[in-house]
Amino acid sequence: MTKHQTLSKPLNIATWICQILLSLTLLWAAGMKLFQPIDQLAQQWPWTADNPILTRVAGIIDLLGGLGLVLPMALRIKPMLTLYAAYGTIALMVAASVFHISRGEASLIGFNIFVAFVAGFIAWARSK
Repeated sequence: MTKHQTLSKPLNIATWICQILLSLTLLWAAGMKLFQPIDQLAQQWPWTADNPILTRVAGIIDLLGGLGLVLPMALRIKPMLTLYAAYGTIALMVAASVFHISRGEASLIGFNIFVAFVAGFIAWARSK
């Protein structure tokens, strides 16, 4: 049986910074999707006008991802859930990219790709 490898201090700090920033991004998106009226949200994100239920579901997923990226490790309660939240964030960003491409909005997926890469870095670092 192999020992669990620990991250170097700089890599651990960089991973925590990414976790916190990505968590804040997802929590902000969750707040927007869950609490903004759809007509106001549609001014910023036009796709929400056509998909109000999807908007609210995505808000819940964003909320869970944002909490999952930080809380399990910070509270030291089932820290493996942070890894799963990172994988879930990657899946969410892939789904969002496919959704936008299917709507002819391929120019909007740059942010989704960036978030997926950050989540991939977190997953890589936390799986060590």
